[in-house]
Amino acid sequence: MDVNGKRLPLTIRRDFRATRLTLRIEPGGRALRMTVPSGIAEREIRDFLDRHQGWLMTKLARFRTTNELMDGGYVMIRGVSHRIEATGRLRGLTEALVIDDEAVLRVGGMEESIPRRICDFLKKEARLELERLVAVHAGRIGKRVKSLTLRDTRSRWGSCSADGALSFSWRIAMAPPGVIDYLAAHEVAHLKEMNHSPAFWALCEQLCPTTEDAKRWLKRNGSLLHAVDFG
Repeated sequence: MDVNGKRLPLTIRRDFRATRLTLRIEPGGRALRMTVPSGIAEREIRDFLDRHQGWLMTKLARFRTTNELMDGGYVMIRGVSHRIEATGRLRGLTEALVIDDEAVLRVGGMEESIPRRICDFLKKEARLELERLVAVHAGRIGKRVKSLTLRDTRSRWGSCSADGALSFSWRIAMAPPGVIDYLAAHEVAHLKEMNHSPAFWALCEQLCPTTEDAKRWLKRNGSLLHAVDFG
């Protein structure tokens, strides 16, 4: 589907339980998904999409889909916008610094490798922070974590298996520290309460008192983290 000159994949799913047409933007603003009741004609679907062009343009404007991960661009690290500074050196660590009161991410390597190097840096930061927080929260409830893995998931920020294996989206490294802490607490709480019952949420609040604030932040800004294109 074309939206303001941009082509987006559109998935249309017919659902006999649906009572109306619904249209949603997938995390990151890179695709559209539509649910239609059985019996709806193709013409009605096209009319619905035409009527919602303005709505889509407004919503998609939030997503900066051009790749800004280059010298002079910006990337969020733990909720702080860092200016990207390409060193031009083929070797050297990617490092976050504060220079003249400005947060800077220095990146070496060839220009075309900058997005990949930033991605690798964020994965490393996510692992360090999540491993630390998970250990703290798991120790508080006396539970053992079997493993911790990082993925680039779109549908959820984390998961916990019945045997204690935790999985997280490394993109959470771009979120503020309190949000990262909430995510760690959320999945650790599942080690004791494998559900989303009142008991689970009470435990989550106990581990992370700013749970509600973090949930609101993710609801408002989570899709923006998915929109960052690392190539």
